[in-house]
Amino acid sequence: MTSTPSPSGFRRRLTPMRGRDPREGERASTPLELLFDLIFVVAVGTSASRFAEMTAEGHIGKGVLAFLFAMFAICVAWISFTWFASSFDTDDWLYRILTMLTMVGVVVFALGLAPMFHSIDEGHHVDTRLMVIGYVVMRIPLAAQWWRASRQSPDYRLVALRNIRWMLIVQAGWVVFGFVPMPLVVTAVIGVCLGAAELLIPVLAQGGANATPWHPDHIAERYSLLAIITLGEGIVGTIGSSQGLLGGEAGDNWSWNAVAVVIAGIGLTFGMWWVYFMMPFGTFLKHRPTYGYFFGYGHILVFVAIAAVGAGLHILGLFLEGDTHLGETAAVVLLTVPVAIYLAGVYALHDAFIGRVDPLHLINAGVTAALLVAAIVLAAVGAPISISLLLTMAAPFVTIVAYEAGAHRWQAEQLERLAAGS
Repeated sequence: MTSTPSPSGFRRRLTPMRGRDPREGERASTPLELLFDLIFVVAVGTSASRFAEMTAEGHIGKGVLAFLFAMFAICVAWISFTWFASSFDTDDWLYRILTMLTMVGVVVFALGLAPMFHSIDEGHHVDTRLMVIGYVVMRIPLAAQWWRASRQSPDYRLVALRNIRWMLIVQAGWVVFGFVPMPLVVTAVIGVCLGAAELLIPVLAQGGANATPWHPDHIAERYSLLAIITLGEGIVGTIGSSQGLLGGEAGDNWSWNAVAVVIAGIGLTFGMWWVYFMMPFGTFLKHRPTYGYFFGYGHILVFVAIAAVGAGLHILGLFLEGDTHLGETAAVVLLTVPVAIYLAGVYALHDAFIGRVDPLHLINAGVTAALLVAAIVLAAVGAPISISLLLTMAAPFVTIVAYEAGAHRWQAEQLERLAAGS
């Protein structure tokens, strides 16, 4: 919804925030939403980079813990804004200013990632002060957006006020989490409880997933765009991992391992992209809007896995340069596991919406698992790492070949069944 020029005063005048029409045609992401995504991916890239560096030093457990904590916070903040925007975006000057303030919070949050990773690496405490400040700065403008919706959209007044109340309560909890010294065990328990509370805010505020007027095609597009941008981290990981292998800036040290990293990085990223866009998530959400929570939160696993694949490519580059304490097997595992999680996550989303498991999916999963296990086993027995890389790259193409060879017809039949049922 774009504001129309006003005869007097601001060109982009205030527009009542009454809720968008979920059946609105040609609903697409706005330029502001695209900019918003790019700011968020800065935080994703920082998390992936810190994760790669920490695990390359041999601190795998601590690196995984810090990475999951950072990515969870990033995904929840992005999801909260995205679903609100799908329901109430007015694109007037006040909406834009409040969105800009949210982006300021994202930048502050990203600046706090380095101290958090370092503190977990040290093991004495968890320094989340700057992250918490950024997170609160992100959430306060969103609370202001909900307050505006409560004043201007009577149908959603109660939902909006409940969102504000629970959001502010949880933010108070994060402030305590970030600034009150406490033992590590207590910190972990409180962090888990606050994370669960973040996920429950929409449930406590509105009950069913279709209680606000979000647009299914718009939501599906928003998630797909973030997936694309996050997949770009795979390209970044490929560049980061191959730069040193190719002789730095001179680029005069080509080797088979370097070529394999480039081929595997680009091929794996492309295959993951192809698999994601075989899934008609917009159509699924139209037919099953009550699955909104499952779709929205289920993607956290998908986004985390995508970012971890980029980090895994970076780790492999560090391994091949000899700049890591990891062995070959561990380096390969740190790439293959995120690939497996990504494919499993996409399959789970697809089959949950369909309401049944395609037997072909089980065959695909078996062949894919065999490729990834083979990649790990070959690394363990000392085979050239380039072979493990190419086997990992082939994993998503099992699904792609099966879909293009005929599985698309089964999917079309299931979509017709869903349409008839809804």
